[in-house]
Amino acid sequence: MLEEVLREQGMNKMPIDAKLVESMRRDWDERARKDAYFYIATWRKDWNATSFFESGEEDYRRLVSPVLERFQVPTPGKTMLELGCGAGRMTRTFAEKFSKVIGFDVSREMLDRARLLNEGVENITWVQGNGVDLSNITSGSVDFVFSYLVLQHLPAKTLVHSYVGEILRVLTNGGICLFQFNGTPEKFMNWKGRLVWGAIDLLWRMHLNSASRAVARILGMDPEMAGNSWHGVGVKYEAIGRTISSNGGAVLECSGIGTPMAWCCARRTSSSGVLGI
Repeated sequence: MLEEVLREQGMNKMPIDAKLVESMRRDWDERARKDAYFYIATWRKDWNATSFFESGEEDYRRLVSPVLERFQVPTPGKTMLELGCGAGRMTRTFAEKFSKVIGFDVSREMLDRARLLNEGVENITWVQGNGVDLSNITSGSVDFVFSYLVLQHLPAKTLVHSYVGEILRVLTNGGICLFQFNGTPEKFMNWKGRLVWGAIDLLWRMHLNSASRAVARILGMDPEMAGNSWHGVGVKYEAIGRTISSNGGAVLECSGIGTPMAWCCARRTSSSGVLGI
């Protein structure tokens, strides 16, 4: 099935491993089953529903609201898409601001929790993606796209660029996107951590997921953080900029270049072209 998606989207020309993408989906399903709150927001372990959604509202005020105000982006009557919505930590707040919200995620388990936790919020549509692109979202149909703590987990640079290109495709002309990515080529840890996790992640890349989790557990690590679907890959800002430009967009501002918390805000200025890397 996934191989057909890659072929239909022209992704068969890119080094995207279908098994790797399926592993990513399974990993996030398992994390959702174990503790969706924690694996979405790992800075705290004692989340409950109230504190979880309050943190989403705080991040909206801190990260999103200033950008929308700075670039005079209205929210009433507009449609937005949250790429990697998880259990809907920020999605509920978006639904209070925008007229229509699309919560998009690769994990069915995360989306099941999001639907349950946000039951009664009628202007959210929950959409499961294929782990490769936004092919089930119509081109030019979204006024604002947001993504936070998502692209940093993608296990291949080609996937990061694929999603950036897709973000530009689904935006309306003049539409805005704001996304965070890992802008450093190195894992954000000391050499011992890189050595240990490097060995664990190697097993994951060899599709030996059970062995990867077992080794992590033996070494006292969280087995749910084993594999490149957690540690992801770093991508240089210059490459992100080229992908934006080649897909009909223009960078408006950026911050955190060269750090794990790199941010980019861009506008779609013309019809999207072919994915550029």
